[in-house]
Amino acid sequence: MQSINASEFKAKCLAILDEVSETGESIIILKRGKPVAQLIPPMGSNAEFPQDDLHGTVIFHGNVLDPVLPPGAWEATEGRLE
Repeated sequence: MQSINASEFKAKCLAILDEVSETGESIIILKRGKPVAQLIPPMGSNAEFPQDDLHGTVIFHGNVLDPVLPPGAWEATEGRLE
């Protein structure tokens, strides 16, 4: 992965955007030698909805319809009725 100083990025922004688009390689932008941003190419997609790009990227563990905690765990004021 390539990196570039923010001042150089500012001076060559449009050319760098074209390069990222053509090569598909992301670039780290540095400020005072420390990474502050990452420029990545857009995900190529012809999906009708943005969520369609996420299809197949989620793994379900267990039953997603059951509550995470038992019903008694939701009583924040249990025993404090005044």
